[in-house]
Amino acid sequence: MDRADQSTSPHTTAYNGARRVLTGNWVGASTVPSRSLYPHQWSWDSAFVAIGLRHLWPLRAQRELETLLAAQWDDGRVPHIVFNPSVPLAAYFPSPDFWRSSSAGAACGAPRGTETSGLVQPPVHALAAWLVHRADPASSRQRGFLRRVYPRLVAWQRYLTGARDLGGHGLASIVHPWESGMDNSPCWDPPLSRIEPVGSDTFHRADLDHSRADDRPTDLDYGRYVRLAENYRDHGYRDHDCGHPFAVEDPGVNALLVLSEYALAEIAGALGRDPADHLVRVEELTNALVKRLWDEESGLFLPFDVIAGETVREHSAAGLIPLVLPGLPERTARALVRTARGPRFGLGDTTRMVPSYDLTGHAHDPSRYWRGPAWFNVNWLVERGLRRQGELSLANGLRAELIHLAARSHYAEYVDPVSGEARGTRDFSWTAAVTIDLLTGGPSAAALPAEGRRIAVAVD
Repeated sequence: MDRADQSTSPHTTAYNGARRVLTGNWVGASTVPSRSLYPHQWSWDSAFVAIGLRHLWPLRAQRELETLLAAQWDDGRVPHIVFNPSVPLAAYFPSPDFWRSSSAGAACGAPRGTETSGLVQPPVHALAAWLVHRADPASSRQRGFLRRVYPRLVAWQRYLTGARDLGGHGLASIVHPWESGMDNSPCWDPPLSRIEPVGSDTFHRADLDHSRADDRPTDLDYGRYVRLAENYRDHGYRDHDCGHPFAVEDPGVNALLVLSEYALAEIAGALGRDPADHLVRVEELTNALVKRLWDEESGLFLPFDVIAGETVREHSAAGLIPLVLPGLPERTARALVRTARGPRFGLGDTTRMVPSYDLTGHAHDPSRYWRGPAWFNVNWLVERGLRRQGELSLANGLRAELIHLAARSHYAEYVDPVSGEARGTRDFSWTAAVTIDLLTGGPSAAALPAEGRRIAVAVD
């Protein structure tokens, strides 16, 4: 055991433990979220992992993103899973033989030599690429990192703002709950109620081989997830004529879409290109986000069900993620902070971390996947947002809890937001990654793009 391991400093212990997790989950060209439960590469997981890896091994962080983007489809989508062919099919469901990406997705340009899913996840990748570049600009420039990833990141953004603008109001829609990253949120219950589930006897849930059933989605939920994925696959993963039975504009996804345009503006500038197009899109997207998804009564951004043509009146942590945007109207930002502190999320009062779903909500469950537990990546975004909005005391308190609970929970996938009890799997990669990020640079670590820059947002 080395001297660092013998240190009694809680921060040293947290740092060493997080480094151990990221070392153990590295598989040669990318990082798995978990060796047991998630044995492949996941899209937004890898973005958060790269943000942490940049402090330890900048070249590995670059490779993490390059490996993911190498599996990008010709239509611009970045798939939410890139499958490792050496992992047995039974280790994870839905497996590559369910998605059939190279055949079913051929018309959309799925890669021929790599099997992926056909869905996507929130666009954190441009932000990750910019932060990774800033960690070691010399090696990034030498390897041409930004030059190579920039066109792929632009194509990814344009897929979301083009093919996925299913509501016609300038925002991206998710077509499956898994695409939100917050898979089992009660926000999806109303639109999912229209979906006829497949029978639970038609598939085997590998997740229950590694996790407690009361931590995970129900069989009914899974039956609906499978039905939606089958429908999309059987329509060749095409968006223009799929007749999506599920299409929702999610505030978290769209806030990260805006933040990614800020990051792309920074990347364009670093490459000697004009960032104006990205900044125009920032303004357009921010306006659409505020006009379409802001709910004054709730003091929160709420999802919009495109199929039903109505707001989903469920309150999740996704509605707080727009705090990271510098262009929010001041009144909106202040209301979001009050909501974070208030009875729905209890930050700084009843909760140690922001719960994934409303503490007062009818479906709140502090144990079950995305229906109440607190997640470290979401809270990293909220911490960044609070700091951006000048709420330094609240941000510092949340930062301290993130670091403490990550180490205490053995880098759990998620925790009870009140007690901090570990839930889900342990040694989870993005929990370790955000811990490293928060520890390595202090409160100013992971400065977001466009620091200090604000844009004019039209508010009716």
